[in-house]
Order: sequence, then C-alpha cells, then structure tokens
Amino acid sequence: MAEFIVRRLHVSIIVVWGSLTLVFLILNVLPGDPAELILGQTATEEMIAKLHNSLGLGDSTWQQYVTYMSHIVHGNFGVSYVTKQPVLAHLIEQFPATLSLTVASVIIAIGLGLILGILSAVYPNRMMDYVIRFVTLFSISMPTFWIGILLILIFSVSLHWLPAIGNGSWQQLILPASCLGIACSGSLARMVRNSMLEVIHEQYVTTLRSKGLTERNVIYRHVLRNALIPTITMVGILVGELLSGSVVTETVFSRQGVGKVVVDAIMQKDIPVVQAAIMFASIFYVLVNLCVDITYTVIDPRIRSGSKSALR
Repeated sequence: MAEFIVRRLHVSIIVVWGSLTLVFLILNVLPGDPAELILGQTATEEMIAKLHNSLGLGDSTWQQYVTYMSHIVHGNFGVSYVTKQPVLAHLIEQFPATLSLTVASVIIAIGLGLILGILSAVYPNRMMDYVIRFVTLFSISMPTFWIGILLILIFSVSLHWLPAIGNGSWQQLILPASCLGIACSGSLARMVRNSMLEVIHEQYVTTLRSKGLTERNVIYRHVLRNALIPTITMVGILVGELLSGSVVTETVFSRQGVGKVVVDAIMQKDIPVVQAAIMFASIFYVLVNLCVDITYTVIDPRIRSGSKSALR
C-alpha cells in the first residue's frame, strides 16, 4: 500500500506541475497588457514601463516562469494586480463558499445518480428505464448555466420558493447546489446502471436466486455492492466537473467564491490570482483522486497486484 501511495504522489506532483505550466503559458499568450488594465487608458508610456519593471513583466518568458515556480515553491503567491491584496489571503477568504457548494453538489449528484441508476437497472427496458435514460441524457447534454437559469425561473421567479442569488443562508445554497448536482448526476446514473446490469448477469447472482434469496436481498446486498466498486472512480471525475462547473454556477447565481474570483481575474488579467486559483483547484482535484484511488485499492486489492505486475 505504501509503495502504491508513493507512486500516486509522484504522479500527482507531475499533474500539478503540468497544470501550473500550462496556465502560465496560456496567460502569457493572451492578448492585453496587465499594466494597461491596472493603470487605465490615461496611463503614460513611462507609467506602464515602470509598472512592467515592478511586476517583472519586462523579463523574458523563461525568466518569468522560473520566478513564478520559485515563488510557488516558497509559498509566495504574490499580490493581486487589481486589489493590491495578498492572493493567498483573498482565496482562503473565498474558499469556504466554494467548498460548501461543492460538498452539497456532490451529495445531490451521488444521491440522484444512485437512485436513478438503481431504478433504471432494476427495471430494464421498461417505461421507468426509458424515462430515466431520457432524464439522464438531458442532464448530460444541457449546459450548466442553462440548468441554473431554468431552476431560477421555476423555483424563484414563478413559485417564489427559494432565493436566486446570494451566499447568506442555506436556502441560497439549494438552487446552485441542485444545478451542479443535476448536471453531474446523469453520467453517474448511467455508470451505476451499466455496472449493475453487468453484475446481474453474473453466474453467482443466478446461484443466489436459486438458493431462495429474495430479489431485494440479491439486488441491494450483493449486486449493488459489487456494482459500486467501478463507480467509485467516477467520484474523482465528478469532483473535477463540479470544480469547473462552480465557475459558471457562482456567476449565474451571483455567489461569492473562488469561481467568481477566477472569472473576475481573467476579465481583468489579474495573473497572480488566476495562477493561484488554478493551482489550488489542481491540488484539490489531485488529492480527491488520490483518496479515490486508495479507497479503490482497499476495496479491490487486485488493483495493487495489477499495478505491480505491470511494473515488472
């Protein structure tokens, strides 16, 4: 187990480094001068040149990259070009709102995905199965912002049941969390359905039925438990979808959070904020997937043995 975790940590470090490098290169080729955005249209050439020197924007791309990676290694994420506040403190202040949205969305997505997937597998090729497959296809196909607007129109504008915007109360969390949860539940439901249908046709399931076990006992105590093993890997992908979806959702529902900060920083080309936010998102995503991999190997030790044989 320790050897497996060490290998996964090495891969995780490479993934984070690759993400940071890619973000740095993309931000450097984007049009627009951060100095001009900061100083405004009335800035003189002398003022722009002075700010370039103070921010290190006049250095070569390679020198900027080395400085950037060196600062990250030492925990120095710089100061926002726009607010003049330390980037780390600003992101930490906004992180709880995004974390609460992500956790609530995961709960909704897993709950919906399991319920729909189980019902679809238990009643295959029937009306309920067809309806659920249509609903899951709808949730996968529709953009997150479209689902968010639809929820606002129904539950806020028409029925006046829930507030559409804000961060203050748990009621204001329901619509954005439901938006993300619905958007991600479709793929999870399809994974659960396919896994259960594969397990249902296994020989040992026929043996259990021949021994007189009830259908409920067979499905929920044996089939579902074995079918959920490959579904665990879907959770890591799910978290990645929710992190990326939070950028759009926080904008649609006017919620303060890391996603909203990233959108504003991109619009203003506030490079330190964007780089730090992407780094934290990458680390969070990698840690979640590492936990998923460890959980998967604990449940199914064949993964460890398979990886060892592959290395040999």
